[in-house]
This record gives sequence, structure tokens and C-alpha cells, in this order.
Amino acid sequence: MNKPIRRVSIFCLVLILALMLRVNWVQGVQASDWANNPHNDRAKYDRYAYPRGNIIVGGQAVTKSDFVNGLRYKYKRSWVDGPMYAPVTGYSSQTYDASQLEKLEDGILSGTDSRLFFRNTLDMLTGKPKQGGDVVTTIDPKVQKAGFEGLGDKKGAAVAIDPRTGAILGLVSTPSYDPSTFAGGTDEDGKAWTALNNDPNKPMLNRALRETYPPGSTFKLVTAATAFETGKYQKPTDATDTPDQYILPGTSTPLINASPTEDCGDATVQHAMDLSCNTVFGKMGAELGGDALRAQAEKFGFNKEVNIPVRADASHFPSNSKPDGTAMDAIGQHDTRATPLQMAMVAAAIANNGSLMEPYLVAQEGSAGNVISTHTERQLSQAVTPATAQKLQQLMESVVQNGTGKNARIPGVTVGGKTGTAQHGQDNSGLPFAWFVSYAKGQDGKQVAVAVVVEDGAGESREISGGSLAAPIAKAMMQAALGK
Repeated sequence: MNKPIRRVSIFCLVLILALMLRVNWVQGVQASDWANNPHNDRAKYDRYAYPRGNIIVGGQAVTKSDFVNGLRYKYKRSWVDGPMYAPVTGYSSQTYDASQLEKLEDGILSGTDSRLFFRNTLDMLTGKPKQGGDVVTTIDPKVQKAGFEGLGDKKGAAVAIDPRTGAILGLVSTPSYDPSTFAGGTDEDGKAWTALNNDPNKPMLNRALRETYPPGSTFKLVTAATAFETGKYQKPTDATDTPDQYILPGTSTPLINASPTEDCGDATVQHAMDLSCNTVFGKMGAELGGDALRAQAEKFGFNKEVNIPVRADASHFPSNSKPDGTAMDAIGQHDTRATPLQMAMVAAAIANNGSLMEPYLVAQEGSAGNVISTHTERQLSQAVTPATAQKLQQLMESVVQNGTGKNARIPGVTVGGKTGTAQHGQDNSGLPFAWFVSYAKGQDGKQVAVAVVVEDGAGESREISGGSLAAPIAKAMMQAALGK
């Protein structure tokens, strides 16, 4: 072979080797990146080329895959009771991607998760049609329905948790939306998507996880916990040495109770919780100091995000308030903000003798006979000692029996609760948020903790807003959870 031909041959060989190297690099090393590239429409088409797995609630699927046999999409997602379960499932749209469990569990639901490789291979060898795996949630359909119907046309949210395990039994947000209305790619789907995103009531906002509210007087539970944990008070019957009129530190501004006739001067901790005395807990918080309050709030989960696995926004307790601000922070106003999930976690930790379990929404992944993952319960923190938790239980149960939470009583069931009416808006001009946080324990050992917030509640004296608007919803959810 002459020299020029040999050079051309070597050059061609180098080109072939470079091509082979590039092909293997793209198909091997970069395969995942190309598959997940947002501009790769093939992955989107493949997602709907066969039935997706289902999201399961109470043993029943609340999702479906409808055969449409379109040019690009063979199936379209639909939901059973879509508005009720949208805060749990999220949406899965051919045009607008996906959210929440539909997004986070897409690998399982679409069948592409590597843990389903053996099942998929077996199905291929046996000629069985490909389909996704299932995601089993912790939601109790009776609890979810009670919360959804209780909120009705009100704007608000509700969360129910099993205190012993952290399992989320109910996750409600209203107003809600039907994910089926924009699951496809038609003009009608586009109009529905635009209308929902332009709706001033924000139906696609998951208020249970992604909205933080001033928690109002429900935060007094955290303030009381700080007082017991630091030794400022030893028991619920201790007197608090509170004047009839308490002036915020460093100011000439009096802190006002909900009703001027309330007997809050020198009240015991328990009597002050029964009446929800702002003066008592504002003074208590100012004396405890912002650092102690913040440390205790963080043990309950404040100031950090929670993933259930859907991300919940971090609730907030401030770090730089002045003494008068700290007094207001201590009664759930000023710069204190919390999600409904967070306040349900506070109630759950108290009910569970101080042990805060990690809240979770997914119990199991995989299809029947092919379970690939089961949730393991985990303690998030020891929020308070068992002794302090029992004192807080005494306070909460007294609120339901003797104080502002009487509307949450359930015959034959131990119920503890705390009402709250949170001011907000410029100069507190907005209608207050109505809160109720609670727990219930049945004689058969069942337990549930619930937090409910109703936006724009009627502001009345003595926490009647929370007691009259939010407490009945919490009661219905507790009854559903306990089978009452």
C-alpha cells in the first residue's frame, strides 16, 4: 500500500473511532441528560404512550388513564373527585407538565423508574402491555371529604395527621380546581389553564403547604411550651403575675385582649389559655425572650422546609424582633407565620407526648405484588419533654371543656384544642383568619391531630371566629378519623 492511501486509511479509521466514541458517549453517559432535556418532546409523548400508574387513596384509585388514541398522545390523565384530591395529587398535563405527586412520583407512575426494571423486563418477555406503577398515599378518604365539605366555599385549608406515625390523613385546600380540565392539549384546555392562573382566589395555590399565615392565638401553645421547658412556670395552675393592663415593652401601647371584660389579671396559665388572654402570653413571651421562643418553635419545625415528599414552605419565627415585637410574636402576630401543616405538627407533637414524627404522604410505591418501597416512620424531633407535653394536653383539653373551643367536643372522645383569630393586612384592616388546632384520642387508641384555617373569618370577641368557623371543621375531620 502506497503512502497516500495508507494515510487516508488511517484518517478514515480515526474518524470511525471518533464516531463510535461519540455515539457511545451520547447513548451511554449523556443518555439521561438528553432524555430529561425539557426540549425533548419524545419523553413527553412516551409519558402518555401507555397507561400511567394510579395514585391510591383508601385502597381506591383516584386517578385514571383515558385512551384517546391521538396522533402523539395515546392516553390522557383524569381524576376522580379532582377538586377534592388536587392538593394531594397535583396535576399531570400533556401541555403544562405536572405538579406535586404527579411530578415527584413520575418515575413510578410512568414506569421509567430503574427499580421497576425487573417488572418491565418480565412484562416485555411475556407480552404484557407496559404500564406505570402505583403510588399509595396515607390519605383517609373520610377525613379528606370531611375537611373538603366542611370548608365548602370558604377560602382556607385543613391538615390532619396521625400523631403516632406522622401519616397525613387529610390535606385540603379551598378553593380548589379540577386537574382534568387542562390535562390535554386542546384550546379548551388552554382556556381552562389561563382562567385558573388568572383567578384572584388562586385555586391552584396549595394553601395547606404553600401559604403561611399569622397563626394568632394558636401560637400561644408554643409560648406556653417555652415557659414550661425553661422552668418559668411549673404547672398549668401557676399564677402569671399579669397586670389588668399590660403595656408593650419600650412603648406606651397597651396590649388589648379580645374582650375588655375578660378576667386576665394575674390569671393562671390554664385560665389564660381558656380565655386566650393576649396580655398574659404577650408578657410571658417578652419575659422569655425571642431567642428562647425561637429555639422552641424550631423544635416544632419552624424555620425549615418540610418535604412530605411535596415541599411545604418553611414557617417563620423571627430572629431580630425588639421586645415589643417579641411580645406580639408570642401571640402569633407581628412577624410570626405558619402553614396549616406546621400547626398540625405542633398539635401532633403535643398529643404524642412531645415526640414530633416526620409527616409523610406516600406510604408505598409500586404495583400490587411488586412493592418497591415502603415508608419507614421517623422521629423529626423531641419537641418537648413528655412532662411538658402532658401539661400542654391539660391546657388544650381545658380549652375544649371550659374555654373557647367548646364547639370541638366529641362525646366519649378526649379532645384538646386551641382557637385563634389572627389579624392581618395594613393596620390589621383585613378580616381576621380563623384558626383551630386540635387533637382527639379515642378509647380504642386511635389518634388524630388537625389544624384548620379559614381566611377572612368574622372577627368577634373571645376567639369566637376560630371557635365558630374553624372548630366545627376540625371536629368533623376528627370524627371521621376516629370513626365517630
